[in-house]
Amino acid sequence: MKISKGYLALIVILCVVVLDQVLKIWVKTHFYMGESLHITDWFQLVFIENNGMAFGMEIGSKLFLTLFRVVAVGFLIYYICRIKAKEYIKRGYIACFALITAGALGNIIDCLFYGLIFNNPFPPEVATLFPDGGGYASLFHGRVVDMFYFPLFSFTWPDWVPFVGGDYFLFFQPIFNLADAAITVGIISLILFYSRSLSTSREMKKDTSVDEDK
Repeated sequence: MKISKGYLALIVILCVVVLDQVLKIWVKTHFYMGESLHITDWFQLVFIENNGMAFGMEIGSKLFLTLFRVVAVGFLIYYICRIKAKEYIKRGYIACFALITAGALGNIIDCLFYGLIFNNPFPPEVATLFPDGGGYASLFHGRVVDMFYFPLFSFTWPDWVPFVGGDYFLFFQPIFNLADAAITVGIISLILFYSRSLSTSREMKKDTSVDEDK
């Protein structure tokens, strides 16, 4: 029996959020800040935290970013609820938006609650969940936990290359989490496979508005 598109979105969101939070809590309570676990030459677990957006970027104030995420997730959930019953909307299109929603929600949980439920000890001590002395920050001011690090390859630019000649280059440098990966996969999949669905959705919405005005 084929599940509905609404249940598909719910399953994707729940799975991503639960896996994301389990991994973050495990890293937070088993790694000290900056600790790394070498798995292969191209894959490591490295525990860092950031105040900003995906892949450690920081734009604007912490409170603004958290509130922006909350509003964005609310809009995405509303959008999924609006389109899930429409026959012309494909299941993969719904899954992409579910991935984006789940990723944003996963990082929101860090920002909202991690400052309240974790302490922030100095290395090499690891954080405690629900510490007796309370958390390290107030509501809305928690930090996002990142851990995935993929130093796939590196090289030194030839001296003759303008501006970067002689510099060391490492790909891929950003450290990210499962929530960031879900957002990235969802957006890239939308662009690669469902750009027509985005256009169709806008056109159908426009046609519906015209019919209602008549």
